[in-house]
Amino acid sequence: MPAPQVLDPHDLLHRLTDASAAMVTDLERLVRAESPSVDGDSLSACRAVLAEIGTRLLGAAPTVLPNDPGNGRPGGLLWRLGPADTQPVLLVGHFDTVFPKGTLKHRPFLVDGDRATGPGVFDMKAGLIQGLYAVAWLRELTGEDPAVAFLVTADEEIGSPAGGRIVTEWARQSRAALVLEGAADGGGLKHARKGWSFYDIRVKGIAAHAGLEPDKGCNALSDLARIIVALESLAAQDDRVTVTPTLASAGTTQNTVPDRAHVTVDVRVPDVRTQQEIDAELHRVVAEVARLPFEITGGPNRPPLEEASATDLLETARTCLDELGLAWPGSAAVGGISDGNLCAAAGTPTLDGLGAVGGGPHADHEWADVTRMPERAALVALMVERLGKRAAR
Repeated sequence: MPAPQVLDPHDLLHRLTDASAAMVTDLERLVRAESPSVDGDSLSACRAVLAEIGTRLLGAAPTVLPNDPGNGRPGGLLWRLGPADTQPVLLVGHFDTVFPKGTLKHRPFLVDGDRATGPGVFDMKAGLIQGLYAVAWLRELTGEDPAVAFLVTADEEIGSPAGGRIVTEWARQSRAALVLEGAADGGGLKHARKGWSFYDIRVKGIAAHAGLEPDKGCNALSDLARIIVALESLAAQDDRVTVTPTLASAGTTQNTVPDRAHVTVDVRVPDVRTQQEIDAELHRVVAEVARLPFEITGGPNRPPLEEASATDLLETARTCLDELGLAWPGSAAVGGISDGNLCAAAGTPTLDGLGAVGGGPHADHEWADVTRMPERAALVALMVERLGKRAAR
């Protein structure tokens, strides 16, 4: 590479805007590589596509991360650029999606005007493409590799059972984490996320014939229903705390008193203290209400990403947008979780929502605004460059 050059923000945005068509082409390739979290073969195929795109853009092949030791599910990818003795800026994303294999048959990748649609286009394949182009053009225009760790996991949508440990390890080594998840409404950045806990509650009853001798049975479903109603008391009326039963099952046949019943419960909280309090209260309520034997498994999975973790990076983002001549999109606290929660819990300054502008995550109408991909890539690139200069000083 030539000698390092001074980065001109307007030139950066201009170059990325000129690369818009290429960005959309790469986005189509990545979306067409379906990658449901539970399908190992599809994950491997998508990982290969992402590795090829990233190698082409960054001039280096990634490290392929180890498979999940629990089930052999493929691991993610890591590009580590810049001097090895320099704290990197961590760029975080995931390539797994919630959509089953075959979704493309009825929801193919399409671009209509400024909107691209297709499974995973907003959550979060457009963000990955933007991040790769951001680093690629930063390298091109400065003539040197920025100090970056570009980490992409393969299991975020199912709670990061393997990838979460790696995210935490790299966050602890990094001076800041920029999370390439989709933006808040209208393109807003995400300065806070709720914490996430989830539980499995199982009740054991006694089966009996529902018509001949129901009195000889113990109805696990009825007991579980009482528990679910009681758990509603844990939720806050202002939605600061949400307690949501999600999946449930019970019984064996329509004429048998259910001898087993099961529900999963999703809990979202604004801070660590509340997460601990709700965990204790949930166990207490179930123990008080249950009349039959029960089992509770699960608990806190993601601590909250609290606003203090993002304060300085929000100011950096505002300054960078001013230099790029772009409007401030605002920022928001949101209920969804990401691997950004883990970065903040590691004590690393963390800003989320730097990925695609769009909407409809996990829904059939999911979309990303392709006209705004260059500006989001430029923001990420300039933030990486400014954070690098700050570290050097």
